[in-house]
Amino acid sequence: MSKRDFLLEIGTEEMPARFITGAALQLREKVEKWLEAERIPFDRIDSYETPRRLALLIHGLAEKQPDKNEEAKGPAKKIALDEAGNWSKAAQGFARSNGVDVEQLYFKEVNGVEYVYARKQEAGKETRTLLPALAEVIVSMNFPKNMRWGAHELKFVRPIRWLVALFGDELVEMEIAGVRTARMTRGHRFLGSQEIQLQAPAEYAAKLADQYVIVSSEERRKLIVEQIRRLEAENGWRIPIDQGLLDEVVHLVEYPTALFGTFEPAFLHIPREVLVTSMREHQRYFPVENESGQLLNHFVTVRNGDARALQNVAKGNEKVLRARLSDARFFYEEDQKLSIDSCLKRLETIVFHEELGTIGDKVRRVRKTADWIAAQLGVTAEAAKQADRIAEIAKFDLVTNMVGEFPELQGVMGEDYARKAGESETVARGVFEHYLPRHTGDHLPESDTGAIVSLADKLDTIAGCFTIGIVPTGSQDPYGLRRMAAGIVSILLDKGWTLPLESMWDAALTAYQEQGVAKRTSEETKKDLRDFFALRLKNVLQEAEVRYDVIDAVLSADWNILPTLVAKAKSLMAAVQTDEFKFTVEQFNRVANLAQKAESDLIDDALFAEDVERALYQAYLSVQQEISGIDEQDRVLAALATLRQPIQAFFDKVMVMAEDQAVRQNRLGLLLRLSRLINGYADFAKLVFA
Repeated sequence: MSKRDFLLEIGTEEMPARFITGAALQLREKVEKWLEAERIPFDRIDSYETPRRLALLIHGLAEKQPDKNEEAKGPAKKIALDEAGNWSKAAQGFARSNGVDVEQLYFKEVNGVEYVYARKQEAGKETRTLLPALAEVIVSMNFPKNMRWGAHELKFVRPIRWLVALFGDELVEMEIAGVRTARMTRGHRFLGSQEIQLQAPAEYAAKLADQYVIVSSEERRKLIVEQIRRLEAENGWRIPIDQGLLDEVVHLVEYPTALFGTFEPAFLHIPREVLVTSMREHQRYFPVENESGQLLNHFVTVRNGDARALQNVAKGNEKVLRARLSDARFFYEEDQKLSIDSCLKRLETIVFHEELGTIGDKVRRVRKTADWIAAQLGVTAEAAKQADRIAEIAKFDLVTNMVGEFPELQGVMGEDYARKAGESETVARGVFEHYLPRHTGDHLPESDTGAIVSLADKLDTIAGCFTIGIVPTGSQDPYGLRRMAAGIVSILLDKGWTLPLESMWDAALTAYQEQGVAKRTSEETKKDLRDFFALRLKNVLQEAEVRYDVIDAVLSADWNILPTLVAKAKSLMAAVQTDEFKFTVEQFNRVANLAQKAESDLIDDALFAEDVERALYQAYLSVQQEISGIDEQDRVLAALATLRQPIQAFFDKVMVMAEDQAVRQNRLGLLLRLSRLINGYADFAKLVFA
């Protein structure tokens, strides 16, 4: 089959860097699906993207669709033929719908029944006649934010300024928003030619590189990293590369050149986080450190251009950064004039949520919940006092100038200002730690006091949202509740704290009920909380590579205490690998199945007619007593497994459903108690064995 390369390029005004990766992926996926739907084979697709273009180079695109040769099944023979043996109306309709003459129909036997069949043959269409339909694929794209321009109805990420569509050396005609395809692409806005003639798709990357456009984002990324590492080596620096910032810079430039600049050493008296955040968020600069990791008065930036006149570029960037850092220093110095008490008073005027009150209300709720958690953990009186102080002042930095300018510095500035205000090191550090973890993979609170307040703060937000009916659905989670719940789970597991989840929910919900803002009953809210946290726990166990059936088994039992839940899952994972355990589970499931017929769990020793009944009852009592004080879930499971033999002996010798009603219910009551004991560990019926 003959093949050609195909180039598709959408030229736009500069796109926001944060949209480009998703837009390029979306274009590729949509075109791949379209090619699959149109049955057009291809070898591979290279995706290219810069701030001003999205492009695909499809290698080895077939020049036509494969011919169709399909067999269609119709009605049974007895329906396809009438009494005289002629084709019935049903057969004639079947032939018409498949584009064949009735004389071309034939019969085949399937499972002893003959059916009428038709062979459909359709010549494949030429690819060049189908490619113009890609215009519809392009206009179907969607973006986080769209634009309309001129009198056009089309909404796109940015106005489209040129289009290229080449199938081999042939131009594919299409038009979008008044822009027609041509052989003309554009180079770098300032350094390159604005008219680059393309004769074939294979020329694309090389011709644009000659005009200062590196179309491959991966190649631009590699160049940026190499240039930064070269600056490191030449100057004896360390330049930490934030991957999020690197991703953004890659999509801000078409021809990257790294350079460095300098700022006044006096600015280094500002906290490191302030300097780094100001450089990163406002200017997209990389900070520079010495070998010991101390911040230096240099920065690295990446220009969208070549190496000419870099000194002038550096000076311009230095001037802009100087103004930014001067603002940051002013904010920082002004914040020093604020007292913590004055900041706390201002929290009373800041709305946390219109239905849940102010930040001041939240602080009071968090203090109550933190006090409850500290009491449950049995921490010292000093630690409880420190946790209360952390909860009291944890949000004071929200009203500072610095956090107003850089919201991502909340907690960071709080720690610094609290320390300067004379708070203890534990309290100051706790102000920062109570926000942890802020995202997946983030650090967890190291101190117990910071962890206590972190739990209380996250519980308060989740409980508050749930109690007024704000429950995340689908991909919607504007308040980051999933992230907070995952943080609660991570902290409890990291600390090994055996705080019951339901009791924690009760503590947080009680604070809202006392405030009088709860709109739903506690039980309604807790039902949603159970479902919500169950999904978070499932994710945790999946990340730990626990089998799906083991996850279902442990989550079907009591999972109120998280360290116990994880320990159960690990114990079961080890047990299910053995053949011996399979037979144990079979006996457990026999118990569970019959226990459903029990009317009560009352047991009368005098009604035991067989020794195996008494033996099973004694085994039950023994195991129940043994596991009541055991935390090690391996030992609990091992103790439960000892019930296998007395259970098997019981079923071998005893007819559970005896004619005597009292004896029957006594035996079922025993099985019900056994079932509750066993299934308190896990629902063993969920386990799957080969």
